[in-house]
Amino acid sequence: MTEPTLVILAAGMGSRFGGLKQITAVDPFGHAIIDFSLYDAYRAGFRRVAFIIKHEIEEDFKAAVGRRMEKYFDVHYVYQQLDKLPEGYSVPEGRVKPWGTGHATLCAKDAVDGPFAVINADDFYGPSAYAALYAFLTGEHGENEHAMVAYQLKNTVTEHGTVARGICQVEDGYLSDVVERTKIAKRGEDAAYTEDGETWIPLSGLSPVSMNFWGFQPSMMAELEKRFPAWLDANLPVNPEKCEYFLPFVTNALIQAGEGRVRVLNCRETWHGITYREDMDDVVSYIAQLRRDGVYPEKLLD
Repeated sequence: MTEPTLVILAAGMGSRFGGLKQITAVDPFGHAIIDFSLYDAYRAGFRRVAFIIKHEIEEDFKAAVGRRMEKYFDVHYVYQQLDKLPEGYSVPEGRVKPWGTGHATLCAKDAVDGPFAVINADDFYGPSAYAALYAFLTGEHGENEHAMVAYQLKNTVTEHGTVARGICQVEDGYLSDVVERTKIAKRGEDAAYTEDGETWIPLSGLSPVSMNFWGFQPSMMAELEKRFPAWLDANLPVNPEKCEYFLPFVTNALIQAGEGRVRVLNCRETWHGITYREDMDDVVSYIAQLRRDGVYPEKLLD
């Protein structure tokens, strides 16, 4: 069996955060969230990693993360650029926004030759999540049987603004529907989302959500590539500067067409991330507590 690849989406510059959050230290030893992710992935069994970055951050990223990881992983660097489009398509005038997580993952096509996981560089998922997904990817499954690690919505929102989450419906342990809500706000133990900025629709805090932690069979790359032109045809005329090709969009299309299944791996970990600079204190405190509990040593993969 081909060893699974960990695909890390690290191309975003973190405009809301106000800096290159992928390499911002979250402990006194200079480790960023991505260092904890790679440590957890290594402990789970991953030995191949593809970093999806932009040429603009290449040297900073390699100096801060990449070169250190080359001692532990078979490392590939993948570049998400706006002009990586199917033949016959061009970047709309004025477009600067990346094409989304589906496009970013597709950019890694040549770096992946077997099953693969996808994570965000700036999300802290927790060690058991990596162990569960690695076990799935190294197990025996059909070519169209994928997986997703699900978190409870209440454990994934911030006090400091809105977030985007894939809201999931689960039936018999499998994903039956996922809808990307791009503006979700915390409401006590629950939450609410808006599409127009004025009308807010309540969401249960217990709702399972996708935090972009996926496990895919190799067939997913072909699906991402096959469905991209039709998505561009449908979305470019409507929102040429900001439309995004999200992974949940493609996953949901597969499910609804009966062409794929996604097993939901329920996770008891508490997700942490840095969407806004104000989130930093929470992340730093949480990781310090995990160290006191013996979950992490002072030295990770350095």
